[in-house]
Amino acid sequence: MTPKQAGWIAGAAAAALVAAGGITYAVAGDDGAGRVPSADSADAGFARDMSVHHQQAVEMSYIVRDRTKDEEVRRLAYDIAQTQANQRGMMIGWLDLWGLPKVSSDPPMTWMGMGDAPSAGEGSLMPGMATDAQMEKLATLDGKRAEVYYLQLMTEHHKGGVHMAEGCAERCTVGVERRLAQGMVESQESEIRLMADLLAERGAKPE
Repeated sequence: MTPKQAGWIAGAAAAALVAAGGITYAVAGDDGAGRVPSADSADAGFARDMSVHHQQAVEMSYIVRDRTKDEEVRRLAYDIAQTQANQRGMMIGWLDLWGLPKVSSDPPMTWMGMGDAPSAGEGSLMPGMATDAQMEKLATLDGKRAEVYYLQLMTEHHKGGVHMAEGCAERCTVGVERRLAQGMVESQESEIRLMADLLAERGAKPE
């Protein structure tokens, strides 16, 4: 691993620690007014949708850890899985705290005005999410082929996640959630750059 790559991973880990620390401030409304977000707010919509988005990233990362012995990819996959599992727990916890449902009858991304956006295929509920067929394919690959396919899928996954997190940073009203979203933008953009380098080392590029 190059020093630059190590720095990116360390930066992502630091961002995850900062986000985890933020849960101690996650009151119903942490900007002083004590307001609880409504069920159709950006705060609730982001928490619900990004929890689903993150869960697929966790599943994808654990699949590739079983399909390759490459330590760089295994380390990246572990970091992504741990970070996003922790963040998912925080967001579900906020919904519980606010007394809001974890599912909605509205289509995903309605809070961003994208509820009618076409899906990439079955299982791809939001931007960047892999389809069921892509997840099944990943589980059949080994070695370098698994590494490349994972890095390509996760690059797109992160791009979709960054778009969603930017939406929350602009629209959410709960300060701790906005800060978490901005941390997601920064850490996932770093990981996108790292994955581009890992793909290049394998003679491949993002799809």
